[in-house]
Formats: sequence, C-alpha cells, structure tokens
Amino acid sequence: MFNLNDLLVMIPELYLTAAACVLLLMDVFLGDSERNITHWTAILVLVVAIYLVVFGQPPGTATAFDGMFVRDRMAEILKCFVLTATVIMFVLARPYLRDRKLQYGEFYSLTLFAVLGLLLLISAGNLLTLYLGLELFSLPTIALVAMNRESGLSSEASIKFFVLSALASGLLLYGMSMIYGASGSLDLAAIYRSAATTAHPHLLRYGLVFLVVGIGFKFGAVPFHMWLPDVYEGAATPVTLFISSAPKLSAVAMAYRLLESGMGAMAGDWRIMLAALAVLSMAVGNIAAIAQKNLKRMLAYSTISHMGFLFLGLAAGNAEGFAAATFYAVCYALMETVAFGIILTLARAGFECEMIDDLKGLNRRSPWFAGMMAIAMFSLAGVPPLFGFFAKVMVLKAAIDGGMLWLAIVAIVAAIIGLYYYLRVVKVMYFDQPDETAEPLRAQADMPLRWVLSLNALALIALGLFSGPLFDWCQAAFGIS
Repeated sequence: MFNLNDLLVMIPELYLTAAACVLLLMDVFLGDSERNITHWTAILVLVVAIYLVVFGQPPGTATAFDGMFVRDRMAEILKCFVLTATVIMFVLARPYLRDRKLQYGEFYSLTLFAVLGLLLLISAGNLLTLYLGLELFSLPTIALVAMNRESGLSSEASIKFFVLSALASGLLLYGMSMIYGASGSLDLAAIYRSAATTAHPHLLRYGLVFLVVGIGFKFGAVPFHMWLPDVYEGAATPVTLFISSAPKLSAVAMAYRLLESGMGAMAGDWRIMLAALAVLSMAVGNIAAIAQKNLKRMLAYSTISHMGFLFLGLAAGNAEGFAAATFYAVCYALMETVAFGIILTLARAGFECEMIDDLKGLNRRSPWFAGMMAIAMFSLAGVPPLFGFFAKVMVLKAAIDGGMLWLAIVAIVAAIIGLYYYLRVVKVMYFDQPDETAEPLRAQADMPLRWVLSLNALALIALGLFSGPLFDWCQAAFGIS
C-alpha cells in the first residue's frame, strides 16, 4: 500500500529527479554566453542533495515501497561521497568543457541522471530496484562517453561500453532469474531467508555465479575489465574522472546488497569467487600498468588493481570487511579526483596532456601542481602517512581477520609491484628534462579549479593523519561500535 512515508524516505532521490528535469528545461532557454548558469546551478543542486542525504532525514534505517528501497547508514556514507565526487568533477571540468566548446546543458543533466541511478543502486533492497539503478546509471554514461563527437576514440569507447554493458546486464539478469526461480522472490531479505532452506541449492549457486559476473563488470575486475582502459582513454577527461570515482562507491553497495543482504547464506561460495577476482585483478592490473605510456590508460589499469584490493575487504565476508571496503572506496574516489584533476588542469584546446611524457619537467614550471600529482601518486601507491596507506592497511587487516592470510600476502606483493609505475610518474615530473619541441605546460588560471583541486589533494594528507572519524563512521554503518 502506498503511503506518504515512502516518499519521505526517498526525498534526496525525488529531489534530484526533479532538479535534473528542471535543469534540462532551463538550459533550453539559455544562450551560449549563459552556460555558466547551468554549471553553477548543477553544483548547487548537488550540494543541496548532500544536505538532504546527511541532515535532511531522521537517523536510523528505513525502507520504502515494501522494502524495495533501503535507507541506512551505509547508504548515507556512499551517497554523500558519490555526490561530493560529482561536485568536484563539475568544478574541475568547467575550463576543459569551455575550451573545447563542449559545455552543453546535456552534460550536466545526463550526469545528474547517472548520479540518480547510483543513488538508487546504493539503496536497492530488491533485485528489480537494483537493476533499475544500474541501467539508469549506464545509459546516460554511454551518452557521456560519446559526448566529444569530433573524436573517433570517444565514439569507439562509447560503442565498446554499450556492447559490454549490455552483455553484463544480460548475464546479471540471467543470474537474477535463476535466483528468483530458486527462492520465489525478488526481495533481497526474502532471498536471504530462503537461501538456507531452498530445495534448489544448485540453481541458487548457478545464479550466484552470474551475480558475481555482474559485480565484476561493475568494478572493472579481471576478467571483466576489457571495457575499462578503452573507455578511460576515449572518453573526455571529465567523464573519465566521473566514471573512475563515483561508480566505484556504488559498486561496494551493489556487492553488499547482493552478496551479504541477499546471498549471505552462501558466503562460503562467493568469498572464494571474490578472492579469485582479487588475485587476478591485482596481478593483471599492476603488470599491464607498467607497460603503459598513456597516463589515462595507466590509471585505468591502476583502477583494476585497486579493485582487487577492494575485493580483499569484501572477500572477508564480515562487518569489518565491508566497513574496510567502504573506507577504501571513499579513499580511492578522492585519490582519483586529484590524479585526473591534474590532467584537466594542464590540458587545453589542442593538448590533452594524456601521455606520461607530457609531464616532463612539470616541477620546474608548476611546483604546486607537481606536488599535488606526487601526493596523488604516493597515496595511490600506499605510501605512509597518506590516505591510501591506511585504506590498504584496513583491507589487509580485514582479509587476515577473515582467514585469508594468503590473499593478504598476494596483495602486499602486488602493492610493491605497483610502486614502480607510480614512482615513474613522479620521476618524470621531477627529474626529466622537458622536451623543447613538446607543448609547454601551463596550468589553468580558473580559480575555483585551483582551490578545489588543492583542497582535495591536501585532504589526502589530512585524512591520512586523521582517518579515525571517517573509519569509525564506516564501521558504525555496519554495526561496529
């Protein structure tokens, strides 16, 4: 039965839906010289959404529409940082879009609809809601990847993303149909209750395999990573920044809802599958990243290896592991916004700054931005006392406490291998002479970009030194006091 409380539980999502539609209509009546109005309005919309998520609702867990939508503390954390990462992306993207005359109103509206899909995915309490959120994210994102119509790489990346996304969606739906056939329900709580007593355990296990395939594609884990390097390279850099940060946060929620909330009775099966994905992702991601000369492709393979580390927490299969995975996803999103933010800062019309060699001698021309890039690289590598170090420690501890010491040892070896390509970027910036024939590096003069990027980079230091409150928030989301 419909009631008003169902709508009150979904206030942030309903507000974002209305705001995205209004923004799309408003942009129709704005001229090219007034596009800044769309830009700042979109940022204001997201800031208000953050307020509604954190302060606009009473504390505690609540459900809507017979459990199809779940609002809990985990959803609060992940939604807050999905919206924050998108705000950062909008601020950093403005000079890039303006220089290339890509400041279409559709960019902001499509991004808001994609964010809406992520929020819905994070709060999914039903297989139907989960699939709806996943598709609501994927379809606008495909259009965003193809936004640069003059780039053949952009069109190619969009087609690859569309085809492989459709394939992954089909496999995920197939797995859901198997689980529905075994449990007789689409509700995750009902599936959890029936998983231990079902008369069709083999059918349920068969469906579980396809669920893990869908999760693997969402994370970009090996062997479901084929789309990720091409999309990172081909998409416009602001879109790459968005894809590399916000969706990884929602992927943690997707894994938790499907595996723990829905298939918790079969943890012994899916923990082994996630451990295998972790090993493959860390190995392939780190080794392939070493051979890359394109900075965006290097960061793409770096993403694959980091998803392997994130799986360490998920594979633990307990509250500590899920808290550590959530903490790691937040850390990773903030690190990626800095790394791609530097690329956006140095790029301009006719020069994308996408090759590692493009950063040669950056310290001589812009010591501040070279320092911020170094902070991002060291944090991604897990060098103490930066944020990335403590995130790696937490997932390693979760894996060890979950009885997977061997997986933690593999992860430590992978982290040592990963040091090479991160330090190579630092070496190029500080020790290589700039090529006299190359495009000279000049940072954007946009002040909002400089301030937001600087605060983001400094946050990697501050959160490394004072990560306790954030980690406590993540633990409280899973009932750890």
